Amino acid sequence: METTNKDTSILKAAWLIALVTVLSKVIGFLRDVVTAKYYGTTWQSDAYFYAYQIPSFAIILLGGVGGPLHSATVAVFSKLIPDLNEKPSEFVNKLYNTFLCASVLFFTALGILFYIFAPQVMAIIINNGSEAMIALSAKHLQIMTPVFIVGGIVGIYYGLLITYKKFMLPNFSPMIMSLVIIAGCWGVTFFRQDTNCYVLAWATTIGAICQFLLQFPQIKKIGFRFKPNFCFWNNPELKTLIELVFPAILSSTIGQLHIYIDMFFTSSLRDGAWTSVGYANRIFQFPVGILVTAFLVPLFPLFTRLVAQKDEDGIRSYFNKGVGLLFYVAIPIIIGIVTVGLDAVRLVFERGEFNYESSLMVFEALLYLSVSIIPYVFRDSITRVYYAYDDAKTPFVVATSSIILKVFFNYLFITVMGMQIGGITLSTSLVTLYNAIGLGVLMGKKIKLDYKDLFVNLAKMIFIGGIAFVVSLLTAKILGYVLAGSMTRQIFEIFRIAVVSMVLTVTYVVLSLGFKVGYVDEVKERILAKIMK
Repeated sequence: METTNKDTSILKAAWLIALVTVLSKVIGFLRDVVTAKYYGTTWQSDAYFYAYQIPSFAIILLGGVGGPLHSATVAVFSKLIPDLNEKPSEFVNKLYNTFLCASVLFFTALGILFYIFAPQVMAIIINNGSEAMIALSAKHLQIMTPVFIVGGIVGIYYGLLITYKKFMLPNFSPMIMSLVIIAGCWGVTFFRQDTNCYVLAWATTIGAICQFLLQFPQIKKIGFRFKPNFCFWNNPELKTLIELVFPAILSSTIGQLHIYIDMFFTSSLRDGAWTSVGYANRIFQFPVGILVTAFLVPLFPLFTRLVAQKDEDGIRSYFNKGVGLLFYVAIPIIIGIVTVGLDAVRLVFERGEFNYESSLMVFEALLYLSVSIIPYVFRDSITRVYYAYDDAKTPFVVATSSIILKVFFNYLFITVMGMQIGGITLSTSLVTLYNAIGLGVLMGKKIKLDYKDLFVNLAKMIFIGGIAFVVSLLTAKILGYVLAGSMTRQIFEIFRIAVVSMVLTVTYVVLSLGFKVGYVDEVKERILAKIMK
C-alpha cells in the first residue's frame, strides 16, 4: 500500500512539474523565436552565445535544477529535516547560512576573475574568430558576470524548495529570464538598433537577478533566515556538502569543457555556426528537459531516502520505472525529429533575419544531436543515484575521462571528415553514450541494478519504434508529394507535423501494447482507473 501511494505521489508530482516545465519551455521557445527574428545567425549573435556559455555555467549547470548545488542541498538537508511541516531548526538554519556565505564568496571571486580576464578568456575559446568577435564577446561576458553570484544562491534555493516538496517554483522561475530577454528584444526595436546584441547580455543579467528575487520570499516563508555565518571549519555537515559539491562542480566543469572544446572547433566554421548549435540544443532540451525534470525532480529525494533506509529493492524498482518511462517517450521524440524536424525548425524560427539557410544549419545540428536522447536520460537518471549515495566523485571521473574522446571526435568529424555543424553534435552524442555506459558499469560497485529487464524493454521499444519510423516517414513523404505547393508553407508544415505526430503516436502506442512493453500496461491501468473514477 505504501509503495502504491509513493507511485501515485511521484506520478502526480511528475505531471504537475511537467505542466510547469512545458510552460517554461514554451516561454523559452518564444524567447528563441524572438531573438532569432531580430538577430538571426550572425557573427554578432555568435559573440553573445559564445560569451553566454560561461555565466550559463553558473545559473544553469551549477545553480539549475539537477545541478551540483541543488543536488547537494537536497542530499544533505533531506536527511536533516525529519518533518517538512515544521520550521527548520536553528542548526539547519545555521548550516544554510554557512553554505550560502561560502557559495557567495566563491562565486563572487569567480565573477571578478572573469570580468578582469574576459578578453583573454574569449581569445582562448574563440581561437579562430575575428578580433571584432573576440572583443564583442568579451564585453558581453563582462556585462553578464553578476550571473555567477546569483547562480550559486539560486542553486541552494532550488535544493531547499525541492526538499520541502515545493516543486513548482524551481521549475517556474527559469522562465523569468526568458521573459526579460523577450521584453528586451521587443523594447529595443522601438528605440534603436542593437546589432551588437548588448540587450541580450543585459537582459540575461537582469533575468538572473529576477530569479533570485522570485525565490527569496518563499525561502523566507519556509522559515529560513539569512544571518551571515562564516563557521567554515569543524563543521561536519558543511564538510559533507562541500564533499558533494566540489567534485560535482568539477564534473560540471568538465562537461562545460566539452562545450568550450566545441566552441574552439566551431569558431573555424562559417558565421552563425555556434548560434545554430545553440538553437539546436534549445530545441533538443524542450522535450528532453521536460522528461528529465518531470520524473527526476520528485525521484531524487526519494532515492536519497531509500539509500538512507538501505532499501535496495526500492531503488531498483523506482530507477527502472523512471528510466523505462523516459526511454519509452524518448523513442518517438527521436523519430519525430528525423521525420519532421526541419518542418518544425522552419515553422518556429524562419522569419526576419532567420532564413532558410539558418534553418538548415539548425536542423543539421539537431539531427545528429537527437541520437543522444536515450543515453542522455539514462546518464542523468543514474547520476541522481550516485548523488543519493553521496558520491559525486564517480561522475566526475567518468566525465574527466571523456575529454580526450571529445577532442578526438571533434577533430575527426570537423577537421578530417569536414562534417561542419553536424560533426559537433554527433561528437556530443557519442560522448554522452560513453558517459552513460561508464556510469552504468561502475554503479555495480554500489548496487546491482536490474539492467536486464530495463534493456529488454528498450529493445522492444526500439523494434516497434523502427516500424513506427517507417510508417511516419512514408506518411511525411506522401504528404509532401501530394500537398506541397497547394497551400502556404506555414500551413503545410503545421499540417504535416500534426498528421505525422498523430500517425506516429497511434502506431507506437498500439504496437507497444501489443508487444507488452514493460511499465506501459501499468500506466494504461492507472489512466483507465482515473477515467473510471
